[in-house]
Amino acid sequence: MRSLVLRNRVVVSPMCEYSSRDGFANDWHMVHLGSRAVGGAAAVLTEASAVTADGRISAADLGIYSDDHVEPLARIFRFIHAHGAIPGMQLAHAGRKASTAEPWTGGGPVSSAEGGWEPIWAPSAVPFREGWQVPRAMPVAEIDQVVRAFAAAARRLLEAGGQIAEIHAAHGYLLHEFLSPLSNHRDDRYGGSFDNRTRIVREVVDAVRAVWPERLPLWVRISATDWVEAGWTIDDSVALAAQLKDRGVDLIDCSSGGNVPSAPIPLGPGYQVPFAERIRREAGIMTGAVGLITESHQAEAIVRDGQADVVILARQLLRDPYWPLHAARALGAAAPVPTQYLRAF
Repeated sequence: MRSLVLRNRVVVSPMCEYSSRDGFANDWHMVHLGSRAVGGAAAVLTEASAVTADGRISAADLGIYSDDHVEPLARIFRFIHAHGAIPGMQLAHAGRKASTAEPWTGGGPVSSAEGGWEPIWAPSAVPFREGWQVPRAMPVAEIDQVVRAFAAAARRLLEAGGQIAEIHAAHGYLLHEFLSPLSNHRDDRYGGSFDNRTRIVREVVDAVRAVWPERLPLWVRISATDWVEAGWTIDDSVALAAQLKDRGVDLIDCSSGGNVPSAPIPLGPGYQVPFAERIRREAGIMTGAVGLITESHQAEAIVRDGQADVVILARQLLRDPYWPLHAARALGAAAPVPTQYLRAF
């Protein structure tokens, strides 16, 4: 992938840990991310990392909005790289889902009096759900600032030693909110038509690619469908992926949903894999498959049959950080077992 060679097709998905203070990485992140590198994954992505302080999902989110965030990340990335994996980061802005609590404390909106912040931003003044804070519709000047913030975050990621940058345009966060007509009711150049609603994503990609070296890959995570009538669709995703390929994006990370709370999502093993397969085939771009991929033979079939180029695992790698090593054994393949662990494998 550009100048990089992945040692296998297993990627650690961005998973929010809600364990930061003021956006800083700490020992939790070192152990959480480092153990997955030791466990044999090819690439290890941090959780969604906010490009602005007010773009955090919660006050406990990882951030990349300050130069001071670089060195703690660099320490972790050096460890990941030393153990044969490629370090990366998902760059994000939470939009109307910002200023909320950690999920184990309820996950609902947090007021400024309780440690949250105002305003929260969105394409339109439409709350995520009834009873949540009403976001402020972003003026064009604020959109421009956010685009620049993504580029500044990518520059910091590079300084920290990151080698994969992923732009988060999924799960009902800011960029997805612009994409979907369910959350974007604007009547200016950022709303209405498909080209207008996708404009901010193209601008962010262009801004990041301008500072991100040609030798390093750029990924974009999307929600391939809203799962709701009159929302964002898989047809839209194919069209967007084709646009992004022409702008220097290397891989589409194919998730779904998250923009409305009532979407009827048909959960099941590999339920999002068909999105990765169709985008790969019709847009001619590499894709990552994600969502209830848990078994080694299941993951192998996805790659072998050309449904996706990588499998991107989340919860299964929380349950078993060494899943890639176990999968290699099950599939009869060589595995990068650390010397310290050879007697166990």
